[in-house]
Amino acid sequence: MKLGLINSAWAQAGKETAFGIWKTRELGFDTIDVFVDPLDASEMELRLIRHECDQAGLPIVSVACVALGLVDFNPSVQRFHVGRVKAYLDAARMFGARNVLLVLGEYVWQQEVIRPEEQWAAGVRNVRILGEYAGELGLEIALEMEPFRLSLLNDVPKMVRFLDEVGHPSVRANVDISHMVLAGQPAEALDALAGRIAHVHISDCDGKVHGDLPPGRGVVAFDSYLRKLGQLGVGSDTISVELEYAPEPAKIVEWVREAQVATAALMRQSGLRP
Repeated sequence: MKLGLINSAWAQAGKETAFGIWKTRELGFDTIDVFVDPLDASEMELRLIRHECDQAGLPIVSVACVALGLVDFNPSVQRFHVGRVKAYLDAARMFGARNVLLVLGEYVWQQEVIRPEEQWAAGVRNVRILGEYAGELGLEIALEMEPFRLSLLNDVPKMVRFLDEVGHPSVRANVDISHMVLAGQPAEALDALAGRIAHVHISDCDGKVHGDLPPGRGVVAFDSYLRKLGQLGVGSDTISVELEYAPEPAKIVEWVREAQVATAALMRQSGLRP
C-alpha cells in the first residue's frame, strides 16, 4: 500500500505549492492528494501542480472537493455545484488522478424546516449525475463519511444506503479512520463496504472532536482498521495522511515528518507496507 499526503497541510501553513510538493517527496511519501479549487485557480497554477508533481515523481491520486451545495434546497445552487464538481473531475483527469474526494455536507435547520428526505434525494440525484460524468472520464468519486451529527453520510450504514441508491459503479466510498472512530464505527463495520472503497484517509484524534492529528497524538487504535482494510483487498491502493491546521505553522515540516514516520510504521506493523 502506498503512503500519500493531502497537500492542504502545506497550504494551511502558508507554504507555496511547489514547496509542498517537493517537501512531500523529500519526506518519503509515495503520492500526493491535491486540495485546489479549479474555479479559483488559474490554468497556469493547475499546470504548475501537474508539472511539479511529474518532476518530483509524485503521482496525484485524489483531488479533494467540498460541495455542500449539492444538497442545498435551491435548485440553482445545486446546478452550480454539479458544474463545479465536474470542473474538479476535469482537473483530476488533467492531473492523471484516480478520483475526486467528495464531501456532501449536512442537513440544514436541524432537519426541521426542509425535510431531510428532500436533501438526501437531492444528494442521490446529483451524485448520480456526477458518477456518470466521472465514468465517462475514467475516474471515480470517493464519498467521504463525516462524523458530525447532521452530516448526511455519518456512519457506514448510511454510506451503504447512499451508494445503493446512487447505483453507479464510479461512485464509491472513502474511508477515514479517525472519522470511523468519532462516529463509533468499529473496524468490522467496513465489511459492509467490501469492494466499494475507493480511497483511504488516516489521522488521529482525541476520540471526541475532529482533530486530523499525526498518528500517535490521539487515541485511535489503528491496527484493527488497517488489518481490516488489508483483508478487504484495499492493501494495494493508497492511504493518504490528512493533517489540518498545525498548532505551530512555522514547524509544519516537523509536523508532517512526524505523521509520515508514524503512519509508515503503522502500515508495516499491519502488513500493508514492506
